[in-house]
Amino acid sequence: MGKRVYFMVNLDIKDGKLDAFKDIAQAMIAVTVAEPGALAYEWYFSADRTRCRLVESYADENAVLAHIAGKAVAELVPKLLDVSNITGFEVYGDTGAKAAETLKAFGAALYQPWDGLRRRCSASNILTGNILKGESRKQPLRGSES
Repeated sequence: MGKRVYFMVNLDIKDGKLDAFKDIAQAMIAVTVAEPGALAYEWYFSADRTRCRLVESYADENAVLAHIAGKAVAELVPKLLDVSNITGFEVYGDTGAKAAETLKAFGAALYQPWDGLRRRCSASNILTGNILKGESRKQPLRGSES
């Protein structure tokens, strides 16, 4: 089973703060792209642009720890929370104990892998159901517990 870790963060954008929100999100993308093991960092707006979902993917628990310790979380998340509110935060995969403690402090609900199917594709393809032919490969997901 792969060691990837996924975050789904739901945010409500405060009235009149969309431009500031977008500027901060752009800064977060710019620093996250340089983090080792950061595989996806994708932002999605609702049609009315009052809500946002951030979909993140990391190679393993070390990549999660690097992100938590990095500028995006340490410096930019507090600014993001000045212009938005977290309405949901879910983490999928084994983050390790140290990262789990920090993520829980941010209000994250942690989910451990159990079973399923993984195809090779981006987080956006998973969300939209657009799995491209020739780029998918069946991989069973089986946790250590049944």
